[in-house]
Amino acid sequence: MKMEGESWERLVEEFAGVGSILFAAGLNNSHSGNLSVRVGDNVIITRRGAMLAEITSQDLIAVGLEHDDSGIALASTEVNVHRSIYESTSALAIVHTHPRSAITLSLEGKDIVPVDVEGRYYFKRVPVLEVAQAIGSKELEKELPELLKNFPIVIVKGHGAFAVGGNLEEGLQISHAMEWSCDIILRCRALGLSVDELLAKEEHGDW
Repeated sequence: MKMEGESWERLVEEFAGVGSILFAAGLNNSHSGNLSVRVGDNVIITRRGAMLAEITSQDLIAVGLEHDDSGIALASTEVNVHRSIYESTSALAIVHTHPRSAITLSLEGKDIVPVDVEGRYYFKRVPVLEVAQAIGSKELEKELPELLKNFPIVIVKGHGAFAVGGNLEEGLQISHAMEWSCDIILRCRALGLSVDELLAKEEHGDW
């Protein structure tokens, strides 16, 4: 696959803008996470070890959706996970982050239910997926897409979140909203508030 001219420049700008915001918001560290978009029968994905805060055209690798090509050796270690998501869902973009609050809550092994109104506007709950090998495994390729058919974002226990959307900005939005909600849950606990009681009050309209 070869993209040229303004189309390629706009794509690079989209990746760079989203990557920069993810880093500034603390959803990724200097070299963590990855981004991709589907273009026909191809996937454009960040290269292995890319700094998402400083993406350039050299950091974007084109690979086939189903078949390996010359770019596969440079692509993110999660490339096959991205492929499996595109093959099984209607997603056109994937945002993979390592958000600290969400990862912390995922270690409990329970789905995350937002207590804040804004968070519940976007999702009633966020599934937590536990697999034996959380990075680029066959198990992840199989289990993750099944959840992303019904949820816009899923957290892999102890690893990070995968968000899908029609473009990278949608993935960014849902990723940031989820981390915001997770941070609020942790702050509630720090204040000694019972998250379960807050959820029960909301369910019965007592807020």
